Amino acid sequence: MPSFLKASLVLREWRHYRQFEHATAHPEHAQAHVLRTMLTENTDTSFGQEHGFSAITTPSEYRRRVPVRDYEGFRPYINRVSARQEKVLTTETPFMFTTTSGTTGEPKYIPVSPSWHEQLAAQMRLWTFYTLRDHPQCFDQKIVTIVSPAVESHTSTAIPVGAMSGVTYQRIPWLIRRQYAVPYEVTLIGDYETRYFLTMRFALAQAISVLATPNPTTLLRLAEVATIHAEAMVRAIHDGVLGVPDPVVIPAAQPFHADVLHQLKASLAPDPERARFLARIMQKFGTLSLHQCWPELKLIACWLGGTAGIHAKHLADYYGPDVTLRDLGLLASEGRMTIPIEDHTPAGVLAVQDNFYEFIPEEEIDAPHPSILLAHEIEYGKRYFIILSGRNGLYRYDINDVVEVQGFYHRTPKVAFVRKGRDMVNITGEKLHLSHIQAAIHEAERHSYLPVWQFRLIPDVEGRCYDVLVEFQDALSPEVQPSVFLQVFDQTLARLNNEYAAKRASQRLSPPQLHVMQRGWSERCCQQEFHSGKRESQYKWSVIQPQWDDISRAEVFRKLDAPKEGGQPSVISGQLQGIGDLHK
Repeated sequence: MPSFLKASLVLREWRHYRQFEHATAHPEHAQAHVLRTMLTENTDTSFGQEHGFSAITTPSEYRRRVPVRDYEGFRPYINRVSARQEKVLTTETPFMFTTTSGTTGEPKYIPVSPSWHEQLAAQMRLWTFYTLRDHPQCFDQKIVTIVSPAVESHTSTAIPVGAMSGVTYQRIPWLIRRQYAVPYEVTLIGDYETRYFLTMRFALAQAISVLATPNPTTLLRLAEVATIHAEAMVRAIHDGVLGVPDPVVIPAAQPFHADVLHQLKASLAPDPERARFLARIMQKFGTLSLHQCWPELKLIACWLGGTAGIHAKHLADYYGPDVTLRDLGLLASEGRMTIPIEDHTPAGVLAVQDNFYEFIPEEEIDAPHPSILLAHEIEYGKRYFIILSGRNGLYRYDINDVVEVQGFYHRTPKVAFVRKGRDMVNITGEKLHLSHIQAAIHEAERHSYLPVWQFRLIPDVEGRCYDVLVEFQDALSPEVQPSVFLQVFDQTLARLNNEYAAKRASQRLSPPQLHVMQRGWSERCCQQEFHSGKRESQYKWSVIQPQWDDISRAEVFRKLDAPKEGGQPSVISGQLQGIGDLHK
């Protein structure tokens, strides 16, 4: 990016930078202003009138009048918004919904109003400002960012429904957007293998200085695709064609259905020089080493907290040990909560200028009357559940995230995502709830005719899959293969949780592994818990466990391996000679 364009970006965002700096120096005042503005703007809404917004003057009064809710507590209001009722949650009329998985199997629709939309865009620009401050050369070459479509479907009342990542993508400043290496139309391709192939085909054709996508497993999957299809990609770059190995699948609901391939093809031209450069790398290293393909790569922007941080540690194996990692922030479909301003840490500065936050100490979450702390009251090194109030109409919303305070910027906490909260497990962003798991087990029982006595789910973070531990009611004979049980379990999770379905379809999440346990396994686990001091009258079986225990490891009767997916890494052959002397 030329220096004058960088200067233009810095000048444009200088006002937001000064506001952020002032707010973080005075978080109590900033939070009071956010709460006062939010209540004043929405006093005349149905929600505001029901909860007496006009009479609220303090955070304690806000707590007294507005109870903490999860999404299901807001669903009736959002159903009214979807029916195009006015002034339900906000005085502004939402122009679309963004979506994520719900705990009941129904997706969660988050209203997107114009002002909230602009707030998210401003937050992303602020993240860019600080990144450019620390790495002035990171946008010198092209940028690869992977998002989902901004419009994926419509409600029955014709309101668009889409992904927040796609909406944010479209609101990035044109100074940055002009640097994108992968056309937006690639996101509209329904088949994940084809989408990933084309993402890498476009990206490998150019010098890249930044990779950006929330989940590091996406980048690991892209690296695998580049290995599998190395020769096809180099040939496509040489010839100036898409080079897709299989027919492209584009959902008919997408607005560019008829023109996607035409637009993508029109942007291509033969590039023998780049192809020869890549072919020499293949010849030397036996594969398309991305570290060698992109020596200009300066920065990878992705999540570094929770299980994502474990996956992020593997990025150096593919993209080089010297590439800087910067967290994208604590963000979800419900809103962005932090602005990271440092490298190699999951902690970001709480965005006290944009949302109103409350915190419940982790150890008090199940207490009848837990402590409620404000942003300026939380302490270094402690963990909290975060309660979010934002301009999208979610007031005192329990997002079920546990965060840890890892420092302060001025007087504002820097917090990092640790894990999902109650009855939830997550590996790559799929956020499986206990209700999803129980329903999937029930369906697997029904279709396989194998009654279950007890079960447990354990995430294998390194393997990017779930271990399903099942003690069946009746002993299984050696010839019984409960493959139907595992298949239905997997399919039901995909049906109930759209994010699980997307991660499985893209192979960012591998198939679950079934571990058939010895008869009496669950009882022996319970006895061990009692011996360690837990009261039998208060004991509750944990369906979700973070890791294996010694008893369970010793009591696996049989393990059912899932079928292998995807192609095998390609072997470098002499076939590349057919497109010219590429190895020179």
